[in-house]
Amino acid sequence: MPETASTLSDLRRSLAEAALRSGPAAAGRIGLGVPALDEALNGGLARAALHEIYAAEVADLAAATGFALGLALRAGQVEEKAAGRPILWVRQDFVDAEAGRLHAPGLNELGLDPARLLLVRARDGEGVLRAGAEAARCPALSAVLIEPWGEPRPFDLTASRRLALATEASGVPVLLLRVAATEAPSAARTRWQVRAFASRALEANAPGAPAFALRLLRQRGGAAEREWRVEWDRDRHCFAERSLSDRASRTGHAAPLSRPLVSLSGDGQVAADGRDSGLRRAG
Repeated sequence: MPETASTLSDLRRSLAEAALRSGPAAAGRIGLGVPALDEALNGGLARAALHEIYAAEVADLAAATGFALGLALRAGQVEEKAAGRPILWVRQDFVDAEAGRLHAPGLNELGLDPARLLLVRARDGEGVLRAGAEAARCPALSAVLIEPWGEPRPFDLTASRRLALATEASGVPVLLLRVAATEAPSAARTRWQVRAFASRALEANAPGAPAFALRLLRQRGGAAEREWRVEWDRDRHCFAERSLSDRASRTGHAAPLSRPLVSLSGDGQVAADGRDSGLRRAG
């Protein structure tokens, strides 16, 4: 308990400092850059809302993470007032143990300056949700990512409503990244399932842009059960639609992200000490 209290205290101090540097966050919608997708979302992803992103399988966690980060970056790209604001990421320690720690060069390859990232690690799902709820109330952030492992007992419909109310009040999008979890009722405005998709090689067989197979499982007040194949443009900070006539689409073969989000050694540990990764930590 003392560790959790210390983490929340450090988090509140970091959020207060961010609030002093920024004005209120913008409301409205976040266009993803894919006309058909934005049309299905009635103009884009609702900014002041909770959104759930499920990894279809544990092996798809990197793809789901890449998509969530793309949404967070779009939140700053489409609204000038939100540009350059910190992105706060609350991650459960067990995710690090299973998938490896976040890798700053990999984040940079996706277009995220690691200096913009405030990283909070929590020991259990309850700590993740408490820190995430605290962050969701801060209008000085560009976006909040919450990443528990599995199905934390405290996360139920009531807890999701608290998150939804917090983001509606602050105007900051909250992205709940789910792995090793099954769908359950929640107050999320949208729910997505993400799978890895084959990248298109560049010249000289260089790795292509990160690609994702998206399925919109739920959209409150709108159409759902739609699917898209998209790739991420790190320079323009937007998504682009992939043609379903691609060879990978016809065969159904998928590949992981061409640029890593984590760096693992043979024993499953990170290759470099997190203190040298360039990530800013709170807690």
